[in-house]
Amino acid sequence: MEQTLVIALVGILGIGAQWLAWRTGWPAIVLMLAAGFLAGPVLGVFDPEHAFGELLEPMVAVGVALILFEGGLSLDFRELRHTGSAVMRLATVGVVLGWLFGSLAGIYIAGLAPEVAILFGGILVVTGPTVVIPLLRQSSVKSRPASILKWEAIVNDPTGALCAVIAFEYFRKVAEQPNATLFEVVPPLIIAAIIAGIIGYVAALAIAWSFPRGAVPEYLKVPVLLTAVIGVFVISNLIEHEAGLVAVTVMGVALANMHVSSLRSIHPFKENIAILLVSGIFILLSASLSFEDIRLLNWPIVAFLLALLFVVRPATILISLLGTNIPWNERLFLSWIAPRGIVLVAISGLFALRLAEPPLAFKDANLLIGLSFSVVVVTIVAHGFTVNLVARLLNVKGATRPGILIVGSTPWTIALAEQVRDMKAPVIIVDASWQRLALARQKGIPFYHGEILNEATEHNLELAPYQNLVAATENEAYNALVCNEFAHEIGRDKVFQLGEAAQSGDRHALPESLRGRALFESGFGVEDVSERQRQGWVFRKTKLSDEFDFEDARERLPDAANMLLLIRRDGTIRFFTHAARPEPRAGDTILSFLPPQPRTAEDNAARRKPGKKQGTQTA
Repeated sequence: MEQTLVIALVGILGIGAQWLAWRTGWPAIVLMLAAGFLAGPVLGVFDPEHAFGELLEPMVAVGVALILFEGGLSLDFRELRHTGSAVMRLATVGVVLGWLFGSLAGIYIAGLAPEVAILFGGILVVTGPTVVIPLLRQSSVKSRPASILKWEAIVNDPTGALCAVIAFEYFRKVAEQPNATLFEVVPPLIIAAIIAGIIGYVAALAIAWSFPRGAVPEYLKVPVLLTAVIGVFVISNLIEHEAGLVAVTVMGVALANMHVSSLRSIHPFKENIAILLVSGIFILLSASLSFEDIRLLNWPIVAFLLALLFVVRPATILISLLGTNIPWNERLFLSWIAPRGIVLVAISGLFALRLAEPPLAFKDANLLIGLSFSVVVVTIVAHGFTVNLVARLLNVKGATRPGILIVGSTPWTIALAEQVRDMKAPVIIVDASWQRLALARQKGIPFYHGEILNEATEHNLELAPYQNLVAATENEAYNALVCNEFAHEIGRDKVFQLGEAAQSGDRHALPESLRGRALFESGFGVEDVSERQRQGWVFRKTKLSDEFDFEDARERLPDAANMLLLIRRDGTIRFFTHAARPEPRAGDTILSFLPPQPRTAEDNAARRKPGKKQGTQTA
């Protein structure tokens, strides 16, 4: 099959699996593994090794390097205020314990040759951002355990590779010089890793110096950055095998904490690159698996996999975190969640070939490929399908109902927040003025005092529970700026602001592409809602039922009333905008903004006498 067709199929399967995961809520990694396995060994649609030959390994290696760099860019040291000691423990004590327990399980449970078990135990230290980050994205976990898992995944990926290199180089040295000691092998490897880290840090310094000073034009910043990452990876690998993983991780983390303003514009692009790489590499690796690799697995291997889930990981976490301030429910959650991903498979495949060749020629070396895939499949399935259940049982799950983040503290937004809170949906008001937040504080409405556009906000304010944003400050241009900034993270269809979008050809107003969606079908602006509130307009909730449908609700509302949003039974929030109207159904609660209406005798009688046309309305 032509390589171009294989590339197209890999893209379709990978992105298709990601889309299906978004629609169903299933773990994306599980679907990608299934898609690759079906396309490869099951149906024989394509064989990556046959299609790409010797290019497959460097393609995967470069892809892993870019993924680690992208993951490093998301690690801000400000996140370590509440998790720093835990992350440090897991990156030091946890690595040693994980390597030790994994090696012992490989020797005494799986029955592997000691050399193979020790090398594989080092690789098992990794968890991997390629699986952990998508898992956290699809589940709603509290910020502290989520941050610990993310940091552990990115920091321990190159660490696990380094452990495997240390083990391999020691066994190779012993095979060539039987009297060689561990101290003759380890220090040079540690020095190589330090040099690689320095290379990555110097590259980050060069980027941080050149980008803000205009040394690189805007249209070349992404190409220059990607080329620099690949160059750092290749140069570091020339010093020592897999040292490039250390270098690109250090480069990413260093750039993330230098707070280079020029990098903000490329964040969406590098995230898209990471998604494409994760999807493609998982499809390629799972399609490369053969039935011969699977047949080598036996009952001792099954017992080893169970030990990995229920003994090795829990023992590593619980011992490593002794004496920290992490609550026990979070420790137990961390003990369960440890999915493995691309780095485990890629490094295992690399060393399986080297261990099977002379002068080493260890028995069981050919088991590594099938065993690594088994670990990936078992951990991803076990953890991917249970993360929400375990988080709920251990009380580490964040808000399950989608909420609204309101930017701007005004009398109108405070009245809106009160109604949303009464409808049992999470809500928070964000404003940089402590004085403007006074009324929100008095009414007990959750608030955040700070500038929403400040990078520090994402480290001080947990945004995960809020899947809708309403920008309603008194400055419509600022509202548009906020919506445009958060459109990528929340979704263009879930950021809203007051005011109607500009008509085509109107050169005096902000274009729709820069704004959020306009609240209300009528497109009320900031001054409109303020004036109506001064006139006594209020919010009213209307509950729909089988007997009291949407048309009945519209008849009960005055002609001047404007429907703002509805909340479904499952907590889903839909807004009525100038561009879209949700389909109301029984069980929905509609929130409307309407002028004050004197209650008539007929209204009072209707409230006292329930009937077919009776719904629940509250102001």
